[in-house]
Amino acid sequence: MNSIDYKNILVAVDGSEEAEWALKKAIYLAKLSDATLVLAHIVDTRNFPTIEAYDMTIRDHSETFANELLEKYKTEAIASGIANVKTEVAYGSPKVQIPRDLAKKHTIDLIVCGATGLNAVERFLIGSVSEGIVRHSTCDVIVVRTNIDKK
Repeated sequence: MNSIDYKNILVAVDGSEEAEWALKKAIYLAKLSDATLVLAHIVDTRNFPTIEAYDMTIRDHSETFANELLEKYKTEAIASGIANVKTEVAYGSPKVQIPRDLAKKHTIDLIVCGATGLNAVERFLIGSVSEGIVRHSTCDVIVVRTNIDKK
């Protein structure tokens, strides 16, 4: 196996600009290795109200957003020449779901994520999701800070 040959690449997306940069780099790497690309979006349920006050419209809206986002990115990946693209919507903490649960479920050997993403409050108070992914992952992780299209 070549040092850049990955079989299963997971890219974490949240709709942010940096997640789109991560997607483009993941597509590039998946093409180099003829890898399966797993597009994942985590609905961060820690931000939802308590169970007693839980409003199903929040969950429904989050799920709809996630599915539409993943379908858009899946179409882009297929159009770019990726033969095997999977999508995954999970619920909970992205810092746990991505490096532990999803990486194990899909036998991931590379995780690609944006450096910041959408949740600036969590980044300030708790630490970034990308930091959590790097800390808890047992496979390679690429944290994307630049746009692949930038000249």
